[in-house]
Amino acid sequence: MTAPRGVYVYGVVRASHTVSPGHTGVGERPAPVRTLRAGALAAVISDAPARLRAKRRDLLAHQDLALTLGKDGPVLPTRFGMVAPDEESVRQQLLSAQRDCLAALERVDGRVEMNLKAMPTETGLGSLVREDPEVSRLRSAARRAPGYEASVRLGEAVARGLERRAAAAAATVLAELSAVADAEVRGPEVEGCVLNVSFLLHRREERRFHGVVERFATGHRDRVELLLTGPLPCYSFTEGRV
Repeated sequence: MTAPRGVYVYGVVRASHTVSPGHTGVGERPAPVRTLRAGALAAVISDAPARLRAKRRDLLAHQDLALTLGKDGPVLPTRFGMVAPDEESVRQQLLSAQRDCLAALERVDGRVEMNLKAMPTETGLGSLVREDPEVSRLRSAARRAPGYEASVRLGEAVARGLERRAAAAAATVLAELSAVADAEVRGPEVEGCVLNVSFLLHRREERRFHGVVERFATGHRDRVELLLTGPLPCYSFTEGRV
């Protein structure tokens, strides 16, 4: 007899949430998705695949399912790779977390997550040389006495200056976007970025939010490059709930 592989958990919804038939999950041979109800909650699950790897195909399948479910009601998405031993363990977890999960579902109802990363740009290098006294001084010194050390010092000063300008611009756009979003949370540091932040945003504010980012990016392209990703499932605002 083959040992059970457990159940893969995609997220938690209200027990009344309708999950249309026909959805499949992750894995080389995706199993049908089903719901497991417990009290006022339900887990969206499937049989766990025999070999689960973080392939792009499966990462997208996991995320796309969470987004699809979110169109019919709030979802507390799990992170990729959440496998429980059996249905009973999932049911008990749901029963023990009713209050917290219901409150979290209320918070993300009708909302999505947007992630913004801000990076320095070299587009405005000329203006940096004019505006930054340290860069200007080191550039003049490198011209008078060219050499490896002079070039290194100049390069380091330029990098610091570009980062400072990008960080200042990012702080300004963060303030503008915070006025549109319901909440925001800082993400982990990302190499090359001066800002990594996720926003909880009502769906009706998506166009306005995009407009703020686009206008700011156009008006400050010599100082910062903005990368907006979303809409995403509300991962950053449901941590620890499921």
